[in-house]
Amino acid sequence: MPLSPHRHRLAFLGAWATLALFIAGYPLPARAATVRVFAAASLQDVFRSLGAAYEKLHPGDRLQFNFAGSQLLRVQIEQGAPADVFAGADLSPMRALLAEGRVKGWKVFATNRLVFVGPKRSPIRDRDGLSRLGLQWVLAGPTVPLGRYSEEALALMRQRGGKDAVLANRIRTQVVSRETNARAVLNRVALGEADAGIVYATDAASARGRVRTYPLPPSVTVRAAYPIAVLNDSESWKSAAAFMRLVMSPTGQAILKRHGFLPPPLAFSGAPSPRRRGTVSAGVPIRSSAGKH
Repeated sequence: MPLSPHRHRLAFLGAWATLALFIAGYPLPARAATVRVFAAASLQDVFRSLGAAYEKLHPGDRLQFNFAGSQLLRVQIEQGAPADVFAGADLSPMRALLAEGRVKGWKVFATNRLVFVGPKRSPIRDRDGLSRLGLQWVLAGPTVPLGRYSEEALALMRQRGGKDAVLANRIRTQVVSRETNARAVLNRVALGEADAGIVYATDAASARGRVRTYPLPPSVTVRAAYPIAVLNDSESWKSAAAFMRLVMSPTGQAILKRHGFLPPPLAFSGAPSPRRRGTVSAGVPIRSSAGKH
């Protein structure tokens, strides 16, 4: 139906009013954005909480999550999967994306520790009991961060000798499955499909009531480092950078702490200020708990 002269006049005046505001330097209403976040499987629970906090602060924006192993996410990005933010559980995939020019910088926003887990009804009461023969162990595969962290922990245990070395050797010889991400290891143990496994402490805490937790030896101080970055070809760069700032902010750090994550090293405790493309400062790598990359 054609517009009446009156409606034509209103539309014309509205367009001129918008142009006048733009020329005068007044900000126009921000367009809602969809931010596609590719995040490590061990971040599922905490990133959903961070997403809810972000959407409350940015009405209209929507976060779209893709959770998987860090290495798989890296491959997806390299093959052209559209992503705005990448958050991994290891420095290696992020360094690769940096070398390929897909990110200009990154920040470590949290760390994590490892624990042994068994099914909730397991008769094993302490770490020493994990050394018994015949237990079926499940670990993460060697290409994913948790797998590399687990191997580093076992190597440190062997170096210690004594009971720690015995346990490490038993684990190595009794592995029945290697999974593609951290949550898969946790689920196999929680379902009783394996007698024990090595997972992140935060994942074990999320499954409280389904698994029994045993600490690693006190001398095995392996820490997982979690980096985050905005992808250079992000279609929602400003919103993606705002989500990254939230993760690094006191509010984001408080949410991470509630979910059991440990703070980043002091060198990474400052929040970045990605106000325009290319201004997210690159972190100076700490010693990765997963060894050299």
